[in-house]
Amino acid sequence: MHCLHHSLSTLPSFAKSADKTAKKSTFASCKTLQIRAMRAVVQRVTSASVEVDGHMVSEIGPGLLVLVGLHESDTDSNADYICRKVLNMRLFTNESTGRGWDQNVMQRNYEVLLVSQFTLYGVLKGNKPDFHVAMPPQKAKPFYESLVDKFRKAYRPDAIKDGVFGAMMKVNIVNDGPVTMQLDSSQSSKSTNEETGKTIN
Repeated sequence: MHCLHHSLSTLPSFAKSADKTAKKSTFASCKTLQIRAMRAVVQRVTSASVEVDGHMVSEIGPGLLVLVGLHESDTDSNADYICRKVLNMRLFTNESTGRGWDQNVMQRNYEVLLVSQFTLYGVLKGNKPDFHVAMPPQKAKPFYESLVDKFRKAYRPDAIKDGVFGAMMKVNIVNDGPVTMQLDSSQSSKSTNEETGKTIN
């Protein structure tokens, strides 16, 4: 029997050229598909808390723990999207009707604990994490603080807690379910278009 496998060196020149073109196209597509957005990992919890240097700095009962990763290209529109989506995600059961996935954190009058986590934008280079696409600390700190402020204005100020930006934190959670969702604000333009379409119809 003849082997049907051919190495690149045995392929005719036009095939080699097509193979190289395909690889370049794939590489370009991968670069295009790179996420450029604010990222939030949302966990439904029965309780959560943050400790810094052995001291409790924030704690909540039932509600949402939100880990926030800021991309270097994030703007206010990204923050608006994450704030709106987190507060309106229907992750809770309606106790009146028994219907699951029916109410958001505001309808349940629960709390939200926000924690800045730049490692959400870590990528491995070999076995070492690299964080070059995360927003630099000097820019990220005021941006994150403005995000926390957006949450407080959109909900109840006393229901929004946060950690300590840039500190080594111990985050303790009791995940309820478990339920964990990831949001990327790159979805915002698609969501806006869909909502606009619904409004027009």
